[in-house]
Amino acid sequence: MPEGHTVHRTANHFNKNFAGELVTVTSPQGRFTDSVLINGSKLLSAKAVGKQLFLKFEPAILRIHLGIYGKWQFAESEEPPEPKGAVRARFVAGSKFADLRGPTACELLSTDQFQQVLMRLGPDPLDPKADMERFVEKVGRSAVSIGQLLMDQSVISGIGNVYRAELLFRANLNPHTPGKQVPKEVVEAIWQDAAELMPLGVKTGFMLTREGFLKAKTKKVDRYYVYKREGLGCRECGKSISIELMATRKLYFCASCQP
Repeated sequence: MPEGHTVHRTANHFNKNFAGELVTVTSPQGRFTDSVLINGSKLLSAKAVGKQLFLKFEPAILRIHLGIYGKWQFAESEEPPEPKGAVRARFVAGSKFADLRGPTACELLSTDQFQQVLMRLGPDPLDPKADMERFVEKVGRSAVSIGQLLMDQSVISGIGNVYRAELLFRANLNPHTPGKQVPKEVVEAIWQDAAELMPLGVKTGFMLTREGFLKAKTKKVDRYYVYKREGLGCRECGKSISIELMATRKLYFCASCQP
């Protein structure tokens, strides 16, 4: 599932290439029947909040959540090719087009509905105006493990499995620690760490979390401390990286560095 930085990159692309234009919106697959309500209208702006993308058209706001299987395809052509496969929605502005396949959500919202969705989402570390204290307070009141809280989009928006594993390692924090037992200064440090690392993902398109390897040209094998490194030696202590399931998602950590 794409993490928050990817959705912010998509929003940036729409703002650069589609915002201010009259956009042809169709549903080649036929499942997004409400496309007729925004077809030919102006796209005012695109906004990402965590893993949610909001395209603000003049008549309504389109909410898109890719989920596990959703994908975007962006291209430019004077004559867009015939859609291939199950394209839920196609967006065309001039010579630029975007095809959306397999999203978990693709629905139109009123302004009030949009505000209701925002209220259900936790603060986004990629938003300079986000309220860190909302995150700190929710964690501090919860008996749920910090490993689960970081994946809860109502607690903090945009964190997925990669950033979850890497942020906890960088904090030397055991994923099973109940939120209310994590010192406030550690919770704040996790937020600040996310707020520094995730913009690199927006800029480069890659999740980069290792000190000394925070560059776009970093090879995939060198990008992470623990993610997908189960059985390999920890880069810090040499002990084997552990893997287990936490709420059906794979959890990677070093039992030695994260006691």
